[in-house]
Order: sequence, then C-alpha cells, then structure tokens
Amino acid sequence: MSRRLRQGTLRSSFRETSSRPYAGFLGVRSATVRLPITTIVFGILILGVIVELLRRRRLREKYAFIWLFTGFFVIVLAVFPGGLDRAAGYLGVASGVSLVLFLAVVFLLIIAIHLSWEVSQLEEETRSISEEIALLRLELERSRPDASAPREPTHDDPTDRSL
Repeated sequence: MSRRLRQGTLRSSFRETSSRPYAGFLGVRSATVRLPITTIVFGILILGVIVELLRRRRLREKYAFIWLFTGFFVIVLAVFPGGLDRAAGYLGVASGVSLVLFLAVVFLLIIAIHLSWEVSQLEEETRSISEEIALLRLELERSRPDASAPREPTHDDPTDRSL
C-alpha cells in the first residue's frame, strides 16, 4: 500500500512540475508571464529601431512599412497569445507555434523574392547607365580635336623650353 501511495505522490508531483516546466526559474514564478513581456519588449525594440532608421533616412518608407507591421504583429501576439491558437485552430494547424513558424518562413521567402527583384532592376539600371556613359565618352572623344597630334609651339606657350 505504501508503494502505491509513493507512486501516486510521485506521479502527482511530476504532473505539477511538467505543467510548469520553468516554474521558479530565476525567481520568476511562471514562464508564461515572462514570455509575453519579453515579446512585447522585443516588438517595441523593433518599432524603435525602425523609427530611428526612418528618422536618419537609412531605410526607405516602403521597407519600413513591412517592418513596422511586423513589430505591431509581434506586440499583438504577445498581448493576445490565445488568439494565435484560435487562428491555428481555424486554419487546421496543429498549434500556434507551427503557424508562426510557417508564416515566418513564408514572410521571409516573400522578402527574399522582392529583394531579388529589386536587385535585378538595379543591375539593369546600372548596365543601362554604364552604356550611356560609354557612349557619351566616345562622343566626347570624337568631338575633341586630336589630342595625340603634336602641337606647334608658340612664343606665348610657357611649356615650350626650346627657346
């Protein structure tokens, strides 16, 4: 009987600790409180960095919109963590974490495709500008008098040392 009692006590204490995996870690009673706070701080940090980059004109507005939206999305997920699981349930995804991971991969793929498109446009523009510069240089060289022909010295020429 005492063995069953000990096993029952062991199982119940295991259930208590397994439902709160980080309980008591570093003096914080619950990890479920720390994660939203950390996520909100991270979202505010993203927003602050983006606003500062905009202020210093280091980031164009069209890219800032994407990252500001991302920062607000992170903050909303932190404030309403249950909404993510509900959205995952509506979409038929196993958990909210899986949904976030999937959306993050899709988001980064879209950004990579967009930036590849931008680089392709800039390469084409650079090639076009280089061709224009080459044509202008050729035209400028043809319009100049022949620079390789020897000049006839004049007496007013200070570079003439033959006198």
